[in-house]
Amino acid sequence: MTRVDPGVVTDFSGRWNDTDSKLVAEAMMKEMVSRPWLENFTNQHNRVPTVIVGTILNKSHEHIDVGTFVTDLEREMTNSQRVLFVASQRDRDEIRQERQEQAVHAREDTQKRPGQELGADFMMKGTISTIVDESDGVKGIYYQVDLDLINVETNVKSWYGQKKIKKVVERKRLLF
Repeated sequence: MTRVDPGVVTDFSGRWNDTDSKLVAEAMMKEMVSRPWLENFTNQHNRVPTVIVGTILNKSHEHIDVGTFVTDLEREMTNSQRVLFVASQRDRDEIRQERQEQAVHAREDTQKRPGQELGADFMMKGTISTIVDESDGVKGIYYQVDLDLINVETNVKSWYGQKKIKKVVERKRLLF
């Protein structure tokens, strides 16, 4: 066993991996915040938009931990400081429970009030898909990630992003 730096690319199988997740999230979020929808919204509302990540479906032929990819998207969105990122449904439920507990157990001057949450202006949804081609020990795997940014109030798709990755894996054949 050898430990390696997490920044080192280790792609042994050709399957979706941590490097793919990180690179796709970085590229797509960089592209998302550079498109006109952001400036248009900011000018119209005099504030940055709030975004929540909805369902990202794994339509690929392999197991992909979509949760890791969503976390990469959330990190890139939050760190861009170009949008506000709203916590997921599961996170919000836990935070709401904490506020209820504070109302009973915390000093009044430190309690956080209910009803102060920000509603999301946009929801990001998407898919991860694959196409596989294989012949004579060579396998090609084509990944396509599609993300939509949908206005929660109007249902208008305000941004559509797509990132593609193509991998070729050659299997050595044993000759006897």
